[in-house]
Amino acid sequence: MKEEQKYEEALTQLEAIVTKMENNEYNIDEIAVQLKAAQRLIKFCKDKLTKTEEELLKIQSERE
Repeated sequence: MKEEQKYEEALTQLEAIVTKMENNEYNIDEIAVQLKAAQRLIKFCKDKLTKTEEELLKIQSERE
């Protein structure tokens, strides 16, 4: 995962992993690797959403 990855890119990658898992497209050796990648992507997306929410709340409170 690149350092300056965008939320949309991470979400697209995550969706691709989930779709392939649902369709049983990974062999047994790939499943663990892809699951770890999915976990990293989930954390990245969650952190990005949390940070954005905090920034928006800060901006909103500054306007009041």
